[in-house]
Amino acid sequence: MSTSSTPLLFVHGFWQGSWVWSEVVVHAASVGRPAAAVDLAGHGLRARRPECLSRRPLEAEALATEVSPVAGVDLDEAGELLLSQIKAVGRGNPVTVVAHSMGGTVLTRAAQLAPELVAHAVYLAAFMPASDTPAVAYVNSPEGEGDLIMPSLRADPAEIGALRLDLASDDAEYRQQLRDAFFGDVEAPVADAAIALMTPDAPAGIALGATTLTRDGWGSVPRTYVTCTQDMAIRPVLQQKFIADADAAFPDNPTSVAVLDASHAPYLSMPCQLADIVMELG
Repeated sequence: MSTSSTPLLFVHGFWQGSWVWSEVVVHAASVGRPAAAVDLAGHGLRARRPECLSRRPLEAEALATEVSPVAGVDLDEAGELLLSQIKAVGRGNPVTVVAHSMGGTVLTRAAQLAPELVAHAVYLAAFMPASDTPAVAYVNSPEGEGDLIMPSLRADPAEIGALRLDLASDDAEYRQQLRDAFFGDVEAPVADAAIALMTPDAPAGIALGATTLTRDGWGSVPRTYVTCTQDMAIRPVLQQKFIADADAAFPDNPTSVAVLDASHAPYLSMPCQLADIVMELG
């Protein structure tokens, strides 16, 4: 049972929302740990859908070319929003922040801006980019090879300002690819329900932004990386690169590591185990 009173703040990744953490938050609350989940900029209740996805029949050309309504959202906006959420949840005191996937890029920015407000930075199969390096730089790296996210995009991010998925597709092969990419070890009905809750556009500006990391900023914050060995979105070898690069840059503050034998979505496949790992960090 967790005895810490430090609040937990959970941050989701691209295309998703605070809803992904519902079971994890319940488990934390059941042992008396303050916990909350928030939406990133351009996601959840802040998400906006392209008009083409509301028209039937679906126009394939529009799907590939319509500029995203979240194209203007960038890492600066996302970082400032998360920082305001950290301040609200902690009421000025430090908070343990758990970030998943692309949410890690935003956590890194917020922790650099206000390291005194982040008691512990936890990266769950997340982007943990090096100083002055955008998350997008890792997507086409050798360590990122074999992911199923990029092959699932249905538009050029440079053209529409977003990473777009066709979540309503009736193509059985494509839908299975989405399940494998995000929810490989999640029961099919739950995976399908999760896909139905996702939003199609993730702001490219968040992945294109970079943060200059300093020793007394992000480099001073205790951090843990939770790897997922079955991950088909952020491949395990890339997860190891994030850890190695961070430790090389800030050897006096090494990354602690926990391992889950899970896909990209342990918050759905093993929420209690995940919550326990996080709460043991203090």
